[in-house]
Amino acid sequence: MGVIGKREDHVEVVTVDYPPVNALPVQGWFDLADAVTRAGRDPDVHVVVLRAEGRGFNAGVDIKEIQRSAGYDALVGANRGCYAAFGAVYECAVPVVAAVHGFCLGGGIGLAGNADVVIASEDATFGVPEVERGALGAATHLARLVPQHLMRTLYFTARRITAAELHAHGSVYQVVRREELDDAALAVARDIAAKDPRVIRAAKEALNGIDPQQVHRSYRFEQGFTFELNLLGASDEAREEFLNG
Repeated sequence: MGVIGKREDHVEVVTVDYPPVNALPVQGWFDLADAVTRAGRDPDVHVVVLRAEGRGFNAGVDIKEIQRSAGYDALVGANRGCYAAFGAVYECAVPVVAAVHGFCLGGGIGLAGNADVVIASEDATFGVPEVERGALGAATHLARLVPQHLMRTLYFTARRITAAELHAHGSVYQVVRREELDDAALAVARDIAAKDPRVIRAAKEALNGIDPQQVHRSYRFEQGFTFELNLLGASDEAREEFLNG
């Protein structure tokens, strides 16, 4: 259980494994951020593949951990951990290929939305259920996957969208059968890894530099409203309803 790294042919495969649904605890987000950042800094790594074991790619933060914690320590930790992990994917010195299966929710959108390439299995669904959890966040990253009005509809309704639908929007590069997902992600990663790493690293930095959306600032702005909702008591009520529902 945890975040595991494995390297082969200049491709670092970072695997998230937090049963039963990959809802990451606070430390898990920071461990993921460290693994991705460390891989990008290694000159032997040309590409990072981010994948997960279990039923789905990512179910967001561990709500049970937040509810068990006295005060706001776990909430602040989860927000800072997500900020670190999402930022690590975006700022990774080499391209990050996200291999998404099953559910990709909340924090999963933050990871996939900041990845450079998204490969998904046919059973993959994507969504931000934050409004039903009394929180805000990851609209920044959902907006990188779908057009503006669809993003707002999905955000307000907490509905999910399929991998096939995202493929039609161009944000998912390829949709494959579940058993083919890892091979498909590695195939794209190896194609990139075969290029001159000096050029690819420069290209990653250049593409981030011309990105029209300042992902760090906009996500931090969203997080401010999460803290407001917690102070108002709305978030705690929503989390309890979710856990007891």
